[in-house]
Amino acid sequence: MNSQPNRVAELFAGVGGFRLALEGRASAGLPSAGWRVVWSNQWEPQPRRQDASQCYVTRFGPEGHVNDDIRLVMDAVESGKLSLPDVDLVVGGFPCQDYSVARALSQAAGIQGKKGVLWWEILRFLRVTSPRFILLENVDRLLKSPAHQRGRDFGMMLRCLSDLGYLTEWRVANAADYGFPQRRRRTFIVGQLVGANTPFDDARHFLLRSGVLANALPAGADESAYQQVHLGLATPPSCVLPSDLVELSNTFRYEFENAGVVHSGRAWTLKVRPIHDGAHAVLGDVLVNETDVTDDFFVAEQQLPQWRYLKGAKREERTAGNGFRYLYSEGALPFPDRVDLPSRTVLTGEAGSSPSRFKHLIAASNGRFRRLTPKELERLNGFPDDWTATGMSEGRRAFCMGNALVVGLVHRIARQLAARAGVQALREPYAATR
Repeated sequence: MNSQPNRVAELFAGVGGFRLALEGRASAGLPSAGWRVVWSNQWEPQPRRQDASQCYVTRFGPEGHVNDDIRLVMDAVESGKLSLPDVDLVVGGFPCQDYSVARALSQAAGIQGKKGVLWWEILRFLRVTSPRFILLENVDRLLKSPAHQRGRDFGMMLRCLSDLGYLTEWRVANAADYGFPQRRRRTFIVGQLVGANTPFDDARHFLLRSGVLANALPAGADESAYQQVHLGLATPPSCVLPSDLVELSNTFRYEFENAGVVHSGRAWTLKVRPIHDGAHAVLGDVLVNETDVTDDFFVAEQQLPQWRYLKGAKREERTAGNGFRYLYSEGALPFPDRVDLPSRTVLTGEAGSSPSRFKHLIAASNGRFRRLTPKELERLNGFPDDWTATGMSEGRRAFCMGNALVVGLVHRIARQLAARAGVQALREPYAATR
């Protein structure tokens, strides 16, 4: 048994982006960060085919992998029918959902509706395993959700983690700001199990210098925030997160900035700007040779007017289903996409030949326009070529990349976590030995 404190459980594993970042793989150009995934879970509630899980097993093997609803898994764990391994780190990316709670008949805080279940399953998992570290990923709008009570959902998550004893930090980061070829903004949440009695007295230094995310993704204080600090504010703005989750659900609202930290129920937040002095990759860097692109990725001439309309600026009157007339407007998107800049965010609906406002479309050298291939979408997220070529359709491959993360960005965070945990990086990528 490996005596290093490097054992990982991966929740909502998808096609294994977190695992690639943690274990490394030569074909992705990543060395190991020293972590070793010993348990993983991936399950899709709708499709009959579990494409993502099958891809994961194909690439990493079936050992320790569970393809079942996480709610049923945790029910089995808590009833004693299933055991979980001891782990040092829990990772996972999960959807932005509604985290409101209501007072149950027993006066305990319970889930209101069904949308927030995944977060509560994460908490169940953390209570059972008590990992020293956690690394979670979510969309950037999490900080402002829901629209009618901004900050409530994120405050709910932060309070729950604080109650479990985690010093929790967050950062909203755009992968392109750190040299990657895709403009993909995501919220990263890092927790370290420290307990309520651990001293913490310099949030600003932590957010800009000493925190895990400060070292993984260097940043400086936004100019206005920087001026405020020097005008007399010794620390960033803060708020107390209500300990009663029902009170928090009903009344809490707060404008969280793109960086922050929580200790013992108090959250400090600061607007930061990225610092990156290295190279910047662009869309053109990931494109395959045009001779390898099949004709079905090229746009038919008769479809071009619809593509141009959908991507163009609009200000037009429309009629709703109930007969109500309204003015609809939206700005223009690039047509075609510029290849000398990082790409726009890859979305789940990237595949298919039908015209779309949000699909990428680039100019080919033969004067035609074409969509991006699954291999190019994989490269934009830092996956090895044809990672998802495991029997799934082009549409499912694009869907998986739309749900994936930028592997190299997570790798930077994983290395900093490894340094805190005392993990020694392996000489060779662990995943490459599979």
